[in-house]
Amino acid sequence: MKHDNTALALAAVFSSGAALAADLPSRKIAFEPPPTPPAFAWSGVYAGLDIGAGSLASGKSDVGVSGGGLVGYNHRIGPLFVVGLETDIQGTSLSGGGADPLGLRPPGGARTLPWFGTVRGRAGVTGFDSRVLFYGTGGFAYGETGQAIREGWTAGGGLEWAFAPYWSVKTEYLFTDLGKGGGRDLGPFRAAADFHTVRVGVNYHFDLLKQPAGAR
Repeated sequence: MKHDNTALALAAVFSSGAALAADLPSRKIAFEPPPTPPAFAWSGVYAGLDIGAGSLASGKSDVGVSGGGLVGYNHRIGPLFVVGLETDIQGTSLSGGGADPLGLRPPGGARTLPWFGTVRGRAGVTGFDSRVLFYGTGGFAYGETGQAIREGWTAGGGLEWAFAPYWSVKTEYLFTDLGKGGGRDLGPFRAAADFHTVRVGVNYHFDLLKQPAGAR
């Protein structure tokens, strides 16, 4: 009888232990995918600084340095497209000499480009990542060359990456033509200049427009 009571007690202990184990929560670890990076809205006013290099496109030219500031406005259209307007002003050390078969050199020596500015439209697509913007740009250009203020046009493209909620960095190429293809003289000397510039910059986005929750 004693052995039977012992067996019954052990059976009761084992059964209650099994019941308690069944009531315990599962220790299975659920897989959680990494969080999706937040979308970047792009819409709003921004300002920035840039620095780069360039050279005159015609005649002999040394590579010069350019740098300046800009202000712009972006408007996002749907999930992919961004349009905007940007204006910038740049100081440069671009100059050129050598042969001058077209008679573009001003009296007194080589062509120089102390400064230039642009007013451009921008249109781009964000593509695979809302923080990365591929864009084309073009519009009006003006600047001083050969002691004259001249007008012309500019066109190019670039890539901009939003690395933080209000900050982005960019790289951009522009071809600019001052005084050719419709440009006009505003000074006493004729000294047309067309030139290439490649620059990198950083922009701060002021976020003046209220963004929907989760947009940034």
